[in-house]
Amino acid sequence: MEWLDVIKAKLRGSINLHQLRKDGLIVGNNFNAQQGTIIDPGHCWLIEIGDNVTCAPGVLILAHDASMKKSLGYTKIGRVFIGNNVFLGAGTIVLPGVKIDDNTIVGAGSVVPYSLSGGGVYVGNPARKVYGYSEWVEKEKNMMRESPIFDESYKLGNISNQKKDTMKKLLLSKHGYIV
Repeated sequence: MEWLDVIKAKLRGSINLHQLRKDGLIVGNNFNAQQGTIIDPGHCWLIEIGDNVTCAPGVLILAHDASMKKSLGYTKIGRVFIGNNVFLGAGTIVLPGVKIDDNTIVGAGSVVPYSLSGGGVYVGNPARKVYGYSEWVEKEKNMMRESPIFDESYKLGNISNQKKDTMKKLLLSKHGYIV
């Protein structure tokens, strides 16, 4: 039942992707919108999202900017394109008129007021490029050699109290990685 899906989505703090698609949003395969993601419901037909895209908790994607509505009598609108293999970190804000190319990572809390070329890692307000994608992957691979690695048994739903304590100790002064 569609009305039940709407209620469930609101209770979970998630988007109603079915309704947004019905209203014109274009979304590719393997789209992961985590809790609190908001995709401009009033102008969703101006937004296109590619394959293998993740929106971490609290991402906001806007196709309109009403800041000048009282002064001009109009709201600024613009299309938003998000390419393939894009990760938008927690709390990222994507503004109207932006294109984010393929293979791009946007760090948590970033504001994206202009287009981002692909193959990069961007952070900040406004978002700026800090790494090329390949450079960043290589950096992380090197860090993994000296960091704790955790398997499926360390994930919520599987993890014992003993493993939680182990994880806390191993991550006391550095990052680790989990499957």
